[in-house]
Amino acid sequence: MIVPKADKLRSVINEQPYPLLFVTISGAHLYGFASEDSDYDLRGTHVLPVRDVVGLGVARETIECSEDRDNMELDLVTHDVKKFFLLMLKRNGYVLEQLFSPLVLHTTPEHDELKTIASGCITRHHAHHYLGFAKNQWALFKKDEPRRVKPLLYVYRVLLTGIHLMRTGRIVANLVTLNEEFRLPQIGELVSAKLDGGERCILEDANLTFHQARYERLLDELRQAHEVSTLAEAPDGREALDDLLVRLRLASNEG
Repeated sequence: MIVPKADKLRSVINEQPYPLLFVTISGAHLYGFASEDSDYDLRGTHVLPVRDVVGLGVARETIECSEDRDNMELDLVTHDVKKFFLLMLKRNGYVLEQLFSPLVLHTTPEHDELKTIASGCITRHHAHHYLGFAKNQWALFKKDEPRRVKPLLYVYRVLLTGIHLMRTGRIVANLVTLNEEFRLPQIGELVSAKLDGGERCILEDANLTFHQARYERLLDELRQAHEVSTLAEAPDGREALDDLLVRLRLASNEG
């Protein structure tokens, strides 16, 4: 998939202190409703050298970099591979969305290997991640005065991603793509409003009753999809992740 402003975004990647396994774009660009003023959320993994993880020093398990570069707001977060792999073994939808994001800025053969392993890490209990996230976003939307479009889009995005995952076992985070299946008429209107109005776009017709009814219906759909899902009960990838981690560490030591 073509990544907008890829060359400029890669400049910050090239400055990172450790080798990178992958870097993808998350946030509004991945979700399908990025406006002109949306920042770029870059996410990925780095590989700490052996000395950094066995010595007495504090290892940089997470590296964060936020800056304004070439009139773009960038937010780069990378985790060391061990931390990222351990998150994959939990019911953490964030890391899976980052890993499977089609907006790829940096990749390696191990990135492809990791995606193959990740398919075995998806469980029916990832539904809890999306249920919790949706409830948090709905609470943010309700307390907003005036109410903004962005938190509401997040509510719908999270619920549709979770339902689709429970039904198919596949990660799809783009709301526009998801709505080709769900066909909710309000989604197109909300996305258009966000694209035109930007990050602070206000919901002109804040019909809370309408959206609450849809939110509660989708919440029930996600619960039901979880109940009948044929996905695994537990992740089946620990051994493969351990093997990949050891190989990456040894390779970093050779470098």
